[in-house]
Amino acid sequence: MTRTKGPFRIDVVTLFPSMFEGPMTESIVKRAREKGLLELGFVNPRDFTTDRHRTVDDRPYGGGAGMVLMPEPMAKAIRSVKRRSSTVVFLSPQGKRLDQKTARALAKKKHLVLVCGRYEGIDERLMGLFDLELSIGDYVLTGGELPAMVLTDALTRLQPGVLTKEEAAARESFSENLLDFPQYTRPPKWRGSSVPEVLLSGDHARIEAWRRERAEEATRRKRPELLEN
Repeated sequence: MTRTKGPFRIDVVTLFPSMFEGPMTESIVKRAREKGLLELGFVNPRDFTTDRHRTVDDRPYGGGAGMVLMPEPMAKAIRSVKRRSSTVVFLSPQGKRLDQKTARALAKKKHLVLVCGRYEGIDERLMGLFDLELSIGDYVLTGGELPAMVLTDALTRLQPGVLTKEEAAARESFSENLLDFPQYTRPPKWRGSSVPEVLLSGDHARIEAWRRERAEEATRRKRPELLEN
């Protein structure tokens, strides 16, 4: 990590901050927040509206179905948390596909602003505020909140001190363009199936070689395009 010392900060611009209450208060993300390794904040564009209905969307020019997020409330919400060191990420199905290489690069940043789209999208004039547009897959979700949770989880795992040695992020799937090797635990025999003998041998060199072979085999079978890359 080249990021300067201090907690990793993520601010999420969302119309539905309550959606994050469960996922962001459990498991590894919870641990990182409790340790002071991750700071997580939320800003609602509705807080930057001027009408009594707190309107953030309107019909698209040119006609068509659905509503479009208006530029002014969104821009004010983003600028309320953006710093000189911030990287602003727009979660969108049109963005670059999130992968582990991108996650590692973003995890080195000091501060991220994650912007969640909704409805039919955002006013195109907002695009100049974003440093990066990211997608978690070639499908359409109701909004950017779930992708923001996915990205937050992926980046939190990469922060120094978050994972224990046993959880070692460097050995997980995609760290070397390989899927993870098969894992086994007790009992050694279960329903007629046994743990591979090599894993019980205590020979660490053989175990490492076996794991590498199985990882390459799994990648060829399930995700051959990773080996091409």
